[in-house]
Amino acid sequence: MSTVIDSLERQQLRRVPNFAAGDRVRVHFQVVEGSRRRTQVFEGVVIKRQGEGVRETFTVRKNSFGVGVERTFPLHSPKIEKIEVAARGDVRRAKLYYLRGRVGKRARVRERRYVGPEEVVQAGLLHDPAAEAAAAADDEVPGEAVDVQALEEAEASAAVEEAPAPAEEAAGADESESKPADDDASA
Repeated sequence: MSTVIDSLERQQLRRVPNFAAGDRVRVHFQVVEGSRRRTQVFEGVVIKRQGEGVRETFTVRKNSFGVGVERTFPLHSPKIEKIEVAARGDVRRAKLYYLRGRVGKRARVRERRYVGPEEVVQAGLLHDPAAEAAAAADDEVPGEAVDVQALEEAEASAAVEEAPAPAEEAAGADESESKPADDDASA
């Protein structure tokens, strides 16, 4: 593929949590009904993930009033607001098509025990052009050094703002002392 197409696709990639087939996820996606736009949540078990890059999709299956419902979502779609991993499934396959033939408790996926701390994923693009341009324009050292420098600058500006305040108070005190003296002289 050409590098132009790759670069365009790379700009459309979004940050998504790590999940695989067997995991129970909540997908928050936008639904347009006429002129109204609302967020709908679809919670179920991921039965497959396929494709790669911008074209990657995943299929979620849930039982709704005794009927199995499957929905396929494009992973990097702007209509998906966020994906939450509710539980990790203990499965040994990448495609869980066998769940389609099962009903009731047999259609459940066993939950994996402890798998470590969950990674928090911020919503947004994976390669944000605006953020990358701002980082390129910024010549400062990334990381904690920037935070320390910003704190020092904030403290210095706060100290400069506070320094004239005591001088004004002292000047105000001198004026108040001199006023009674003037009053005494006039009396």
